[in-house]
Order: sequence, then C-alpha cells, then structure tokens
Amino acid sequence: MLEKELFQLALNIEEPWYIENIEFNPDENKLDIWINFIAGSEFICPKCEKEDCKAYDTSEKIWRHLNFFQYKCYLHCRVPRVKCEECGIHLAKVPWSRKQSGFTLLMESLIIIMAQKMPVSHISELIGETDTRIWRVISHYVHKARDIEDFSDVTSIGIDETSCKKGHDYITVVADLDNSKVLYLTHGKDSSTIKSFKEDFLAHNGDIENISQICCDMSPAFISGSKENFPKAEVTYDKFHVMKIMNEAVDQVRREEQVNNLLLKRTRYIWLKNPQNLTSKQKKSLGNLKDMNLKTVRAYNIKLSLQMFWSVEDLNTAVKYLKKWYFWATHSRLEPVITAAKTIKSHWTGVVNYIKSHVTNGILEGLNSSIQTLKRTARGYKNIKNFMTMVYLRLGQLNFGLPT
Repeated sequence: MLEKELFQLALNIEEPWYIENIEFNPDENKLDIWINFIAGSEFICPKCEKEDCKAYDTSEKIWRHLNFFQYKCYLHCRVPRVKCEECGIHLAKVPWSRKQSGFTLLMESLIIIMAQKMPVSHISELIGETDTRIWRVISHYVHKARDIEDFSDVTSIGIDETSCKKGHDYITVVADLDNSKVLYLTHGKDSSTIKSFKEDFLAHNGDIENISQICCDMSPAFISGSKENFPKAEVTYDKFHVMKIMNEAVDQVRREEQVNNLLLKRTRYIWLKNPQNLTSKQKKSLGNLKDMNLKTVRAYNIKLSLQMFWSVEDLNTAVKYLKKWYFWATHSRLEPVITAAKTIKSHWTGVVNYIKSHVTNGILEGLNSSIQTLKRTARGYKNIKNFMTMVYLRLGQLNFGLPT
C-alpha cells in the first residue's frame, strides 16, 4: 500500500478529498499532511444544504491533528468557498473538523477526554497548545451539549451554594437528585438564582408541574425562590443542614461552659461526631464526661434525640415526637439550644416533609465536594465562567457527540 493511501485510510479521507502530499520533518518534530479535492467537484452549501454547489475559490486552512507517535501532526487544505444561488458564497464544510476550529474533531475529542481527568494547564503542557485554545474547545462542546439537554423527566432537585473563589464568592448549584448530575450553575446565591434556573429548566423541556420535591438548606433566598418559581413542589429542608444548626448550638454551649471547666477543652469533635464514628479514646472521654452534671451533656442529649427523629417512619408519630423534642429543647434553659429549636420550629413543615419524601442533599453534598476538589487541583480558575464550564464537563453527564 502506498504511503498516501495508508494515511488516507487512517484519516478516513474520502472523495472528493484526497491526500496530495506528506512531509515528515523529524528535526521540527512534526508531520504535515496536505489534503486537496478533485477538480470540478461539487459540494453542499453549508447554509441551506443545497447540493451541487461549485467551488468559487479556496482558502488555506491548517488543523492540529492527533500526534503521529511523538510527532505533532498538522493537516493542511485549500478549502473551497462554494457559490450557492440562494445563499451566496460560503466556506464549505470539511469532514474532519468543525467550522472555525484549529483542531480536527479527533483532536478535540482527545482534549475533552483529557479535560475530564486532568487540569487544563496539564493538557496545555502535554499537547503543546495554549490553555486559551483548549478552553475554547471545552467551552464550545459544553455549551453545545447543554443546548440539547432534556429536563422533561426531572422530578426531584437539590439546591445548594458552594464557594468558587476565596472569600465570599459563591455559585448556586442545582442537581437532579435522582440521577446525581448537575443541572444548572449560576453566580450568586440569592432568590434570583432560582428564577434563573426556572428559565433554563423551561428552555430544556422541563415541566414546572413535574417538580414534586425540592431539597435545600434554610436559606431564606432559596426558600422564597423555590416557593415562588415552583409553587407545587414540596420543600424539604436537608436534614444535614438541620443537624448542623443543632451541632452549632451544642458547640456554643460547650464553648461557654469550658470557660469555667477546663475538662471541656479540646473536646469539640466528641460532641459533634456521631457516637458510632468516635475513636476508642474519644468514646472513653465521652463516657467520663457524661457522668458529670454538665450543660454540654444536656445539649448533646437533646441533639441525639433530634437525630432519632429522622428514623421515625410514620408521619403522625414523627410530628408528635418532634413536638415533644421541641418542648424539651425550649425548656432546657440553654439559650443556644432554645434558639436552634425555634429556628427548626419556624421551618417546621419543611423539616417534617423529610418523613414523607426522605430526600436529602447528600448527593448534592457529594457533588459539591467534587466541585471543591476541582477548585483545589486547578489551583484556581482565571474566571468563574471557566470554573462553571469545568463543573458541567465533569459533573453534568453531558453527551458531547464526538468521534472516538
């Protein structure tokens, strides 16, 4: 088999295209391949897809292709500009690359595959291209894949915020709790973020009536945004956030009490961790402290009692249980505990809804953990747009439709 025929098969080049010339330059570590088209060939109009369009003139284009072993490979072609009677003169499409890209489709496919596993800076070093060019490829395919997303089957969503930079810069994350995927990201964490998601949701065939469950924390912005934009959905407050409020109350009691009781110093995590997660040493310390008449012990027992609420299966029983717990907590004479109990009382319906829905933001917390890992491994992103693009790429379960 001749050299040109071999590369023509390898590159899947078909008529009217053919390989005209090949130059291998080991000194410059590159392989250049020139592609041409058969004179007199007819092409499809890139605008209206009318066939039988003749070449008007040509424009020289170059694309970076997959490496030939350790050598960079470039495709060169005089791409015809075709004349369409209806659309005028436009550059013809070529089968190995998309419009206005300096990479072949296979090279872009490799970039997307690598970007799902490594930082863009590493890809840039590996393939010898600027991170700006790589980000253009990633952004193109993420936006293209999101455009064809279909949210018609989404029924249960989780809403949370996560930091995207140092300080107080946040993005709101909306996830499909049934499929563990990021649906939507937007800058900020006020109620307008929920309205913004609703608009995006509708644009992707989402049905407001289909959203039966929303899980979020007790953020007033998320609560009002959810009720305003998804009025028929039941809002369940994430039990981990509810317990966080109670844990903060226990810790506040401990910090106040340790001023006069040095035994409580360096015991913070004993009171915050679940008993089954304590080390042997921590269990021993807890056992000794529980025998003392400490305010922290009383707060801790109230916390454990609230923890048991989540395992009650019957709704009526759960409501009675929570009412008794509320009475105990508000009569504990422990101000941080009383404040926490009143916060839970003011969000009563959303807390009790857990017994019916059993939805939590555990899946979303896992996604947020992955998001923070992305931020750390990349050592920051040049802008929030790139950061959100990478989150969609890694956690959006998108279909890029690229060749493999």
